[in-house]
Parts: sequence; C-alpha cells; structure tokens
Amino acid sequence: MSTVAFHTLGCKVNHYETEAIWQLFKNAGYEKREFEQTADVYVINTCTVTNTGDKKSRQVIRRAIRKNPDAVICVTGCYAQTSPGEIMAIEGVDIVVGTQDRSKLLEYIEQYHAERQPINAVGNIMKTRTYEELDVPEFTDRTRASLKIQEGCNNFCTFCIIPWARGLLRSRDPKSVIAQANKLVQAGYKEIVLTGIHTGGYGEDLEDYNLAKLLLDLEQVPGLERLRISSIEASQLTDEVIEVLGQSSKVCRHLHIPLQAGDDEVLKRMRRKYTVAEYRERVEKVQQALPHFALTSDVIVGFPGETEEQFMNTYEFIRDMRFAELHVFPFSKRTGTPAARMTDQVPEEEKNDRVHRLIALSNQLAKEYASQFEGQTLEVIPETEYQEKPGAGLLVGYTDNYLKVVIKADESYIGQVVEVQIDEPGYPYCAGSIVEPKVKDVVNY
Repeated sequence: MSTVAFHTLGCKVNHYETEAIWQLFKNAGYEKREFEQTADVYVINTCTVTNTGDKKSRQVIRRAIRKNPDAVICVTGCYAQTSPGEIMAIEGVDIVVGTQDRSKLLEYIEQYHAERQPINAVGNIMKTRTYEELDVPEFTDRTRASLKIQEGCNNFCTFCIIPWARGLLRSRDPKSVIAQANKLVQAGYKEIVLTGIHTGGYGEDLEDYNLAKLLLDLEQVPGLERLRISSIEASQLTDEVIEVLGQSSKVCRHLHIPLQAGDDEVLKRMRRKYTVAEYRERVEKVQQALPHFALTSDVIVGFPGETEEQFMNTYEFIRDMRFAELHVFPFSKRTGTPAARMTDQVPEEEKNDRVHRLIALSNQLAKEYASQFEGQTLEVIPETEYQEKPGAGLLVGYTDNYLKVVIKADESYIGQVVEVQIDEPGYPYCAGSIVEPKVKDVVNY
C-alpha cells in the first residue's frame, strides 16, 4: 500500500485544503504517515503571506527530500502559485501545483511515475473564474469543522500578495455549501466555521444570492448547533447580514472584523475600503443586534509612514471599541507588494515597541471582556485536554462568544454542548464548572 505524508504552512484555508487533498489520497487507497516518518509521497502545502512564509516553505520541502530522496515530492499552495520557478529549482521537487487543480494531483503522480520528469502544473490564477470543489466530509480535528465557502480576493491591499496567490473572488455554489454542512453535522460536528480567503465577500459574484441568504439557509441544517464566521470585513456587514445575525439562533456572538489600523491616513495608504468612522458605525450596529458579542481583529503596526500620533489614534480607537482580543502584527515587507516599495519604512525597534504596547492593551481588554460573564451560564463545546495540566481531568473548549474555558470533565464530553458556569473569568483562559441538568422529579402514581 502506498503512503502519503502532509505538512501544512499558513492559514486555516490551507489546513482545510490539506484535509481535502488527504480525502483524494484516502479514496485512492493511500495510508497516511506522519511527516517525520518515511512516506512514498510528501505533500507540502505552502504559505506566501510573508517572506518568512516562503523561507519556511523551502525549509520544509528540503526536509521531505532528505527524509526520503526516492519519494514523490508534491508542492502546492500559495507560494507554489506565486513562485513555481523558485520551487522547481529545488533539486528533488517533482510536482508543483498552485492553488487550483489540486484534484488532479493523483493524475500528476501517475504521470510522474510514467515519465520521470518534473511537472510544473501552475496556471494563471487571475484567469480562473470558477470555484474549485474540494469535498471534506470529516476532519482530523473532531470538534470544530471548517467549511470553505469562497476563494480569492478583489481588494488588492497594498501590503498583501494574496490576490496574486489565490486569484479573484469566486463563491462556492450554495447547494454544495449546504450539502457539505449537512454531511459535517451527520459526521458529528456541532459547530461549523465558515471560512475562505475573503469569507464575507461570499456571493458578490452570484446573482440573487449573498452571505445573508446563505446564513439563513444554513440555519435550517438539522442538528447544527453553532455557525461561526471566520472573518468578515466591516464593509461586508450589510444591514441585511446584521439583521440575520440578530434573528439567528445559531450564528455565534463572535465576529472577527479586520481593522489593520485605527487611523484614516494609514487606512488609505493600505488601500482599505473604510474609514475609522465607518468601522465604528458598523460595529455599533452589530452591538445592537448581538449585545455583548466578542469583537476580535487583526492590526498591523508600523505600516510605512505610520507616525507615533497615527499609532496612538489606533491605540485609542481599540481601547474605545473594547475589542475582546487582537492579533497584532508588526508590518513586514512582502516582496512584490506596493507597501514593500514605500520609502518611509518604520524602524524595527519602533515597530516592536508599538507591538508590545498594543499586546498589553489587548490582554487588558480581553480580561475586561471576559469579566462581564462571571457567574453566568454559557454553552461550551469541549475540544481537547487542558495541555498545561495533562492527566488532571481538565478539558478546554470555547463558548459561542469565543471565551476559552477550562472545566473539570472526562473525555466523553469532547464535542458535546455543555452548560458551564463561568467561575473565574480571565485571559487566555476562564475557569468554569459544568452545570448539571436538573433531573425532573419522578412522580409516583
């Protein structure tokens, strides 16, 4: 029996796609190996969001070649799409596929076995207008399933290479999304996370169908307890979407709305499509529909030309908006983007100082957000054992509003919806205890 091993770099979409590629191999009778083991085929799913992503991808490719020089080395993903020549130049690489045509990987392997010639199967992603169907009926992770609903992005922010790696926005057929949601629930998943390269843009290329309608249709999936949107731009939070969020019994009280900067000048240089005032207005509208929702976000500090005053505008805006958690990134030059060519780069020490100040603020805001829920009973889906105290009978899971809660429970609770009282709110973890369901009194006649 042939064996295959995978290594995924980068984002959740890549992890989703690796699962999809594994399904193809599994259906063809392959057995899965750990990446550190010897396998007949290695599939490396690469990332190119930063220059470091490229470098790490190259290191992993070389590791696979060293592990088994006779194996078929397949490289896919974003770095493969943007720089196939760089990858083909690594001695030992056999097949390069970009972010399209992954369903043909097994054919390419057969072709390689027959011809023994390296294959570069990367095409022009900018010409691709259809969504590539890759089915994932189940995941290696047993508790939360991702469901990819769209591909590509039309935004061309000045710091980002991703449209060149993923192409323009294309939405998945709604019927296919609903069918996969049903399959995932039947496989035992209670929570589905809608994901994509620009998730909130779903439907912009479809007639008479959009994200709000998709959410309403997914609401009807029997057995689905929770629906989470992985990320949505402020401009995509239309009144229609917000209305659905307010009515829904399944969409989680948690939205990840990328901010990137809290200063209009910086946003303009980033080519973001909103002002600080527009962002605030959309968030306030969501707060009316979903009181106490968790607002999480991404912020880039030290973007070229960012002054101390502009950074403080971002800092104060974040403090005023009371974010529940931030992902803070120092600006890193991505070769090939307009921002990498901007002349007024911010010195590294200044960037790092701003990052630390923003992370300290984020930690404080996260604790403040969690503290509102002390003594409240929330639903938690336990996911894994609490790694900091293995063997102590503790599990970790998320509430719908994205609090990470540690509870005392055995493994039978994993993947189940459990009522939990928040005893000690905190960050990164809250401590909670299971609220036992009240047993109805038995009446003897």
